Amino acid sequence: MTCPPRILVLPPRLTASARTLRATALRRGLRIVEATASAVPEGLGSPGWAGWPEGAGPAGSPGDTRGTWDTRGADSAESTGCTGSDGHAVHLHAGPSFADVVAPALGIALLEAPADWLARLPRALTQRDVRAMTIGEAYRLRRPAFVKSPNDKSISALVYADGSRLPGPDAVDPATVVLVSDVMTFAVEYRLHLLDGAVHAAGQYAEAGRLRLGPPDGDALAFGRDVLAAAGETLPSAIVVDVGRDDEGRWAVIEANAAWASGCYSADPDRSLETVLRAAGPATALSPHDRDFVR
Repeated sequence: MTCPPRILVLPPRLTASARTLRATALRRGLRIVEATASAVPEGLGSPGWAGWPEGAGPAGSPGDTRGTWDTRGADSAESTGCTGSDGHAVHLHAGPSFADVVAPALGIALLEAPADWLARLPRALTQRDVRAMTIGEAYRLRRPAFVKSPNDKSISALVYADGSRLPGPDAVDPATVVLVSDVMTFAVEYRLHLLDGAVHAAGQYAEAGRLRLGPPDGDALAFGRDVLAAAGETLPSAIVVDVGRDDEGRWAVIEANAAWASGCYSADPDRSLETVLRAAGPATALSPHDRDFVR
C-alpha cells in the first residue's frame, strides 16, 4: 500500500529549532499542520488546527495547511503505518504539555526514555551519583543537589540548596518522580540524536553553561557510541541524549530527552528530523522494541 504524504503537527508557538525542522520537513515533501492556541488545553478530543492556507506559507511554501483537523478514524488505522482520518501518517514535534493533548487524538505514539534511565546508568557514564525518587522523598534532602523531572519540565531543572527549596506539596503531587544528582559543572555540552542504535546527528549547544552552537566533537561522538554500547537496549529506537565534558576532561551523560520535544540546535536538520519522525509517529507502526517506551 502506498501511503499519502506524511504530516508533521507543530504547536502554536515555534522555537528556532522548530522553524528549522518545519522548513526541512516542507523541503522533504511533508505536509505541515500548525495548531491554534485554542487547541491547548481545550477540546482534548478534537483539537482545532490552523496553519497556512495551502501554498500560502512563508514565501509561498507548499505543503502547509490551514483548517480543522479531523481526528475521526485515527483509531481504525491499519498496520501499514498510515494513520489519521485520510490515511496520512501523522507525526509531531512539540513540548510535552501540547503533545499529551494532541498525540492520543491523532494515534501518535510518543517515545521516551524510562523515568529512571539516567539513575540506572553505571557511574562510569554519569561521573556522579544520580537517583530517581519521589519529590516527597527529595524534600528530606539536607544538601545541595541538582533536581529535575525525568521527561518534562514540570520541576525546574536547578541546583536546590536543600529539599525545602523544591516546589511544595500544594504545587506538586508528592508521588511525582524526580531525578536527584550531585552537582556537576560541564565545560562543554553536546546533543546526540540517536536512531536505531547509532549517533544519527549531533552538535554542540553549550559552553561554560551558556548557549554556544557548534559542530560535534569527535570525543563526544565516541562517548555517545560508548553509551549506546553499554545502554542502547534500554532506550527507544529514537531518542536524544545530552553529554558533556567537565574541566577535568571527564565525559558524562547529562540527560536523555524525547526527540519529539528536543531542539536540533546545530545538528544536521535532515537527520534530526528523521529522529523526530520515528520518535513521534503512528502507534500502528511501532516496533516490538519501542512498545515498551511509549509515554
